Amino acid sequence: MTLSDDTVKPAPPDVLWRAMPPTRMLDCGVLHADVLALRRATDAGVPWDDAAEGLADARLATADAARAAGHVVTAAESYRAAAADLLFAQMAHNFDTPRKIGLYTRFTGAIAAAGVLGTPAWERVELPFAGGRLFGWLVRPAVPAAGTVIVFGGQSGWGAAYRRQADALAARGLAALLAEGPGQGETRWTGGILIDADVRAAYSTFVSHVRGRPELGPVVGLWGNSLGGLYAATTAASDPRVSAVCVNGAPARPRLLDFRAFTEQAAAMLGTTDPGALRRNFDRIALAPGDRIACPLLVLHGGRDPIVALGDQQPFLDAAAGDAVLRTWDDGEHTIYNHADERTAFVADWFADRFARTPPKE
Repeated sequence: MTLSDDTVKPAPPDVLWRAMPPTRMLDCGVLHADVLALRRATDAGVPWDDAAEGLADARLATADAARAAGHVVTAAESYRAAAADLLFAQMAHNFDTPRKIGLYTRFTGAIAAAGVLGTPAWERVELPFAGGRLFGWLVRPAVPAAGTVIVFGGQSGWGAAYRRQADALAARGLAALLAEGPGQGETRWTGGILIDADVRAAYSTFVSHVRGRPELGPVVGLWGNSLGGLYAATTAASDPRVSAVCVNGAPARPRLLDFRAFTEQAAAMLGTTDPGALRRNFDRIALAPGDRIACPLLVLHGGRDPIVALGDQQPFLDAAAGDAVLRTWDDGEHTIYNHADERTAFVADWFADRFARTPPKE
């Protein structure tokens, strides 16, 4: 497999709409009006990324005007809406083209503008690892944190894409560290860390950061979405400091799938388009037969997930040493986009309950 003009160009709009359905957009904070506007624009022939960026520009203008007028709440909401539009604008490009990186840089800027207006303000996290840097955003509750959940994604949704999950955790008195791990976002193209790194050690670096800050509470959990659920499970199996872990729609033993986006995203994360290298790396990061998850485990599954079957997730449950819960939605899409509010509330409550009865770990 080699890069060509066809592989670096965005897929046709119908393919992008399948990869990024309205349910996923709403889950990640795109306003309903912007979902409808993006549909109209792409139906009229406007390129996906241009249309989404245009929507973001309008939201940024609203945010800047609101901030200048002292309307802080409106400004923060509008910056968040702009960030969501930019998040999906960059998803039209799987490989690290200047266009993708530029859009993601704008996304990060919008998140920073919104985060400054938070109470408390969001904190940018940058950690050294393996000769490079890991990035993330720390979101703290307004009350002393009872613990911290490190939240992350898989191949295309990273870090601050999960800010609505952070809101839910903060509302329950928990901090959230929205992490960009190996092969993801700024950690990939600024930090120089690809998915060929020691993934377990990388996420344990985020754990160490949390454990080194007493104000973030005495316990730490991991919430991995999509392929990130695999990273969460394997890190929990390797790091005894993890007190609870949620796997949301992940294969225990990943493999190349017959989807253009999946293959291209995997290639971008690893820095090669060689199928053999991609398969070997998937084998390397898979849940190992000897892995055991000692802490409480929550596995989420959607019955209509076209990517991950329930059997793909069974090894996580088999690896659990004790408290293990499987929560399914019969009509659930991948990572339960179509029940996002219910899913997020369920997981946030689960972490709050487990943290409340879990003694701190050394």
